[in-house]
Amino acid sequence: MNVHKGLILDETAKFHQDAQDQRPFVPGTTEIWPAGAVLDERDRAALVEAALEMRIAAGPSSRRFESRFARKMGHRKAHLANSGSSANLLAMTAFTSHLLEDRALKRGDEVITVAAGFPTTVNPIIQNGLVPVFIDVELGTYNTTAERVAQAIGPKTRAIMIAHALGNPFEVAEIAQLAQDHDLYLIEDNCDAVGSTYDGQLTGTFGDITTVSFYPAHHLTMGEGGCVLTSNLALARIIESLRDWGRDCWCEPGETNKCLKRFKYQMGTLPEGYDHKYIFSHVGYNLKATDIQAALGLTQLDKLDDFCDARRRNWRRLRDGLDGVPHLILPEATPRSDPSWFGFAITVDPDAPYSRAALVDFLEDRKIGTRRLFAGNLTRHPAYIGQPHRIVGDLTNSDIITDQTFWIGVYPALTDEMLDYVIASVKEFVGGHA
Repeated sequence: MNVHKGLILDETAKFHQDAQDQRPFVPGTTEIWPAGAVLDERDRAALVEAALEMRIAAGPSSRRFESRFARKMGHRKAHLANSGSSANLLAMTAFTSHLLEDRALKRGDEVITVAAGFPTTVNPIIQNGLVPVFIDVELGTYNTTAERVAQAIGPKTRAIMIAHALGNPFEVAEIAQLAQDHDLYLIEDNCDAVGSTYDGQLTGTFGDITTVSFYPAHHLTMGEGGCVLTSNLALARIIESLRDWGRDCWCEPGETNKCLKRFKYQMGTLPEGYDHKYIFSHVGYNLKATDIQAALGLTQLDKLDDFCDARRRNWRRLRDGLDGVPHLILPEATPRSDPSWFGFAITVDPDAPYSRAALVDFLEDRKIGTRRLFAGNLTRHPAYIGQPHRIVGDLTNSDIITDQTFWIGVYPALTDEMLDYVIASVKEFVGGHA
C-alpha cells in the first residue's frame, strides 16, 4: 500500500472513532430510530480508499461484491444495481425479453402480488404493461398465503412477484410449487429479508429471480444500491443487458474483445462486423452501481451474520416484553420460518379503547420513531386508482393495516436500554387507556 494512502486510511479510522456520539442514552431525549445504517471505521476507510483510487464507476469492487454476495445468497449470478427499486424493475423486465421466446411476458399478462406492501414491488408490473392481481395478507405475519395465490391464478396469469414482509418469509416453498405447477415465473422481493430462512433454506433461493436493497434502512447498506440474483444463466444474461444500456456485449467497461470476435457479429439489420460493444439487443437502462458503493458493500458483507443475529435478538426482546399487552396484535413468524427481521409490526385492534394514531403520537413524543407498514392498501393510493388491475377476494386485512398498523425498529444499533424504554412506553400508554 502506498505510504501516503496508508496514513490517510489510518487517520480516517481515528477520525471515525473521534466522530462517534459518546453521549449516553437519555430516555425521551435520545432519538430511537426505526431503522438506519450501522457503520464502523472499516466502512469509512473503505469509502475513502475507493475515492483515493478514483474508482468512480463500476469496477473491481463491484465484481468482487457480486461474486461474494452471490455465493453468500446461494446463487450463481448477482448483478449490482443503483437501488432495490431498480433491481425490481430489472427482475420484472427480464421476463419480457424476446430471448425467452414464447415464454416471454406480453402486455396484458397478469402478475399476482399483494395489496399491502411497498410500491416498487408493484410498479415494475405496471411499467411493463402487465396487470397486477392484488390479494390480501394475514394480520400478524403480514404475508399472503399459498391458498390466496392459488385462488388468484387465472387464464392470463404468467408470474408471481411478492415481497417477504418486514423480513418475515411468506409461504415461499408452497408458492414456488404453485408457480412450477402452473408454469409461472416467481420473483422474490427479498429486500427486507436478507438472511431469513424458510424450511431451513434461505429466502431468495426459491424463485427464478430475487432482489435485494442496500438502502441505509436495510440489512446491508451501500448508501443506495440493490442487487438482482439468479442461478439461471440465461436470465442473468438478460438482466445484465437490461442493466447495461440494453447492449448485447458482455465485456465489462474497460474490457475489449473478451469474446475474441468483437468485429465478427451480425445482428438485426446491422452490417456484418458491426462493433459488438455497440449492438443493443434490449431496450435497456443504465442502472449500474459504482465501485465506491461496492467498496462499502464489501465491508458491510463481512458483518451480515452479526447484523442478522442482532435483528433477531432485538425482535425477540420486543416480542417477549410486549406479550400480553391488551388490544395489540403482535407479529408472528410464519410457521417453519426463521426471519431476519426488518421491523417489529404492531396492529392496534380496531375495537381498542385507543387509536393507532394516539399510540404513535405518544411514542413519537418520546423520540421513539415509528413507520407505517409502507403503503398499506396500495389500491387506495392515487397512483394506482385507474390503473388496470384485478382484485381476488376482499382486502379486509390490507385495509386494517392501512388504518391500524405501524412498526418500530429492531436494527442492530438499538440497545437493550432503548428497547426496554420502548416496551415501557407502550405499556404506559396502554395502561393509561385501559
